[in-house]
Amino acid sequence: MRLFPSKIIPICLCSLLLGACSASRYRQAADKEVYRILSQKESLVFGKTNAFSIDTEYSGRDPKDVPAMELVNERKLDGTNVVISLPEALKMAFANNRTFQTRREQLYLTALTLTLRRFDFEKQPFGRLGVTGERQSDQDLKLSSGSNRTGFTQALKSGGTIGATIANDMVRYFTGDPRRSITTVMSVNFMQPLLRGSSVAVVAENLKQAERDVIYAIRDFALFQQTFATDVVTSYFRLLERQANVRNAYNNYQRLSATADRAREMRVAQRMPAFQVDQALQQQLSGRSSYIRAVQQYQNQLDEFKKTLELPIGVHIILDNSSLSDLTARGLQLVNVTDRSGYERAVTNKMDILNEIDRFEDSKRKIVVAADALRANLTFLTDVSLQNDTTDYAKFDPGNFKASAGLQLDLPLNRRSQRNTYRARLIDFERQVRSLSLTLDNARDAVREDLRQLAQLNENFKIQTQALDLANQRVEATPLLIEAGRAQIRDLLEAQNAQFAAQNAVIGALVDYLDARLKFLVDLGVLNTDKAQWWFDNTELVDTSETGPVDGLDDQTDGIHSPEEIFNGLAELN
Repeated sequence: MRLFPSKIIPICLCSLLLGACSASRYRQAADKEVYRILSQKESLVFGKTNAFSIDTEYSGRDPKDVPAMELVNERKLDGTNVVISLPEALKMAFANNRTFQTRREQLYLTALTLTLRRFDFEKQPFGRLGVTGERQSDQDLKLSSGSNRTGFTQALKSGGTIGATIANDMVRYFTGDPRRSITTVMSVNFMQPLLRGSSVAVVAENLKQAERDVIYAIRDFALFQQTFATDVVTSYFRLLERQANVRNAYNNYQRLSATADRAREMRVAQRMPAFQVDQALQQQLSGRSSYIRAVQQYQNQLDEFKKTLELPIGVHIILDNSSLSDLTARGLQLVNVTDRSGYERAVTNKMDILNEIDRFEDSKRKIVVAADALRANLTFLTDVSLQNDTTDYAKFDPGNFKASAGLQLDLPLNRRSQRNTYRARLIDFERQVRSLSLTLDNARDAVREDLRQLAQLNENFKIQTQALDLANQRVEATPLLIEAGRAQIRDLLEAQNAQFAAQNAVIGALVDYLDARLKFLVDLGVLNTDKAQWWFDNTELVDTSETGPVDGLDDQTDGIHSPEEIFNGLAELN
C-alpha cells in the first residue's frame, strides 16, 4: 500500500493543532461547569448565590513567565504607608489571604470531582485509529492498520450499559488504496443486571455522594468564611487595643517621669528622703521598659496582620482608630439567650452540625449498597451488528445482520470480600451514631461555655471599670496627700501603675467581650456578615421570647453564687 503524503500530512497537522489548542479550552470548560454547579448548589443551600472564582493575579499568566525573583522582589517592597479601615481590611483578606484561597480551591476541586461522577452516566464517545508503517530496503513505505473503531458507550443508572461501535480499515481510505473490499461493521450492544446492581439507589450511589459532598463543602466553606471574618475583625481590634496599650504605656512613662522629677525637687528641698527618690527613678525606668515592650508587641502583631492581608512585611499599615471609638461608645452588647435555646438554634443553623447529621444519613445508604453486593448477579446481554463491504455507510443492508441475546448468572458462592465490606459498613454506622451524638454534645457544650465566658467577661469589665475609677481618684488625690505629708511617693507610684494597668484592662475587656460574642454567633450558626458593621450587630443575640438570664447570670445582686450552690447544681445556666 503506497503512502500519499498530500493526504496524510494535513490530517496529522490538524490533529496536532487541535491537541495544542485544546488545553486552554479544557480549562475554560472545567471552570464553566464547576462554577455552574457551585452556583446551583449555593442557591439550594442558602437561597442565594454569590460570585465565586479561584482566579488570582497569576491565573492568566503562563507559569513559565512567573519567575521566582518576581516574588522575591515583590516581598522586598517597603516604606509605603497604607491606611486601612476595618471594612477594607476584610475586603483585602478575602481577596488575598493564602489560607482563604486554598479553601476556595478545595471547594472548587470538590465540585470538579462531581463533574467526573456526572460524566460516568453521560455518553462517552471514543475513536481509535491504529496505523503501522512498514518498509523493506527495496520497497516503498507501506501502511497497514488494525481494527479502527469509533462509537460511544453510556452507563445507565439502572446498572446497565449501552454502546454503539463502527469498525473498519480507515488507512485504506486515507492512503487512496484502490481496493474497495473494506469491511465495515456497525454494532450495538446492551447489558442490564437483573439482580445485583440493578437498583438506581445502588448504582448511582457514588454520584449521589458526590452531589452531597459538594453541599458539605459549601457549608464547610461558609463556616470557614464566618470564622475567618471574625478572626480578621478580632485581629484588627486587637491591634487597636495594642495601640491603646502603647499610648497608655507612653502616658504612664510621662507621668512616672514627672513624678521622678518632682521627687528630685522635693529631695533638694529636703522634703523627701533619698530612698523615695530612688523608688521614683526605679519606677521611671520600669515605665520606659514597659513602653518599649508595648511598642515591640504592637509591631510584631502588626506584621502578623500583614501576613493575613498578604501585604509585604515592609509596608507600613495605618489603622483607623474610629472602630475602637465606636466599640468604646457602644460598651458591652449583652445577650439574652439561654443554653437550651442556643443549642436548638445551633442544631438548626450551624453548618458543621448539619453536615454531621447528613453524614449520619449517608452511613445508612452505604449499608444498603454493601448488602446489594451480597446478592447473586443475573445479567441480560444482547448484541446486534450490521456488516458492509464498502466505505459507504449509507449502504448497510439491514438484512445482513447478526444478533445475539442471553442471560448470565453469577451465583453468590464467593462473597468473602463483600461480606467483610458489609460488616464494616454496619460498624461505620454505629461509629457515625457516636460521632453525631458527640457533635451534638459538643455543640451544646460550646454554647454553655460561650455563655459562661460572656458572663465572666461582663463581670470582668465591670470590675476593671470600677478599678479604673478608683485608680483615677488615687492618682488625683495622692499628690495632695504627699504635699500634706500624709502619703509617700510609693503611694503615688502604686496609684499610677494601677491606673495604667486598669486602662489596659478596660480596653482588653471590651475587645475580649467582642471576640467572645462573635464566637458565640458563629457557634449558633447565625452570624450574618452581609450587614454593614456586622461585628456590632446584636439582633441575633436578643431573643424576645426568652425571659432567661443575660449573659448566663441570674438576678442576684452581685451575680455571685456560693461554692455549695455551684457544686450542687443550683447555679446551672437555664
